[in-house]
Amino acid sequence: MPGGRLTQQERQQIALGLADGLAYAEIARRLDRPTSTITREVMRNGGPTAYRADLAHRATEHRTRRRQAAPRGQKAPPQTEGRDAEAVREYEETFTTVLMGSGMPKMMSRVMACLCMTDSGSLTAAELAQHLRVSPASVSKAITFLDGQGFVRREADEGRRERYVVDEDVWYQSMMASARAIAQVVGIARQGVGVLGPGTPAAARLENVARFLDFVSESTARAAEQARDILHTKPETLPDSPTPANPL
Repeated sequence: MPGGRLTQQERQQIALGLADGLAYAEIARRLDRPTSTITREVMRNGGPTAYRADLAHRATEHRTRRRQAAPRGQKAPPQTEGRDAEAVREYEETFTTVLMGSGMPKMMSRVMACLCMTDSGSLTAAELAQHLRVSPASVSKAITFLDGQGFVRREADEGRRERYVVDEDVWYQSMMASARAIAQVVGIARQGVGVLGPGTPAAARLENVARFLDFVSESTARAAEQARDILHTKPETLPDSPTPANPL
């Protein structure tokens, strides 16, 4: 299976495959590439409906030049401490792409992936902005979104800086927040039944919505509770190993 970066010809084949309605897996098979490579390439260059081979190629060249122009001696990102930096970078891009595919906006996905991949599970706005090479305002907007969805929380460190933290049960917290949001829709839908009048087509439609989402909300909350109790694990700490210092 060939490695390395995608060529311009391969990107043209991707564009043609998308135009023909091919799945990522089929495009990957024809190019003898991993499906994750095709998925990541498409999602970070406009998505399946806006992907353009020439624009994607220029964007990749720009990202490469920007990485090469990074100041020498710059401290390694926290995710790469003692690890294969290129493998970590590729994984971070893939992780971000998958989060985007689930419906999370791009900047929020980048911030979430970055936080999840740090051993400490927490970073400041300045650390995130430096690693992602974006403005503090972009980080702040992403954190506001993630905080509202239950993905992160805020805490103050010793220097009175605000740190953004992903807890060990981050996905549980997010799913519970989602269940609560769905429950609110259920309440509004049932309110609409009374407003529009029982027995009318519109009221029947809203009642079906309420019943369906009520079941989903309760099932989601119940499954999240069971999964946290049964499946949650904590990282092992070797008794003779010193506690690792925060790389930042």
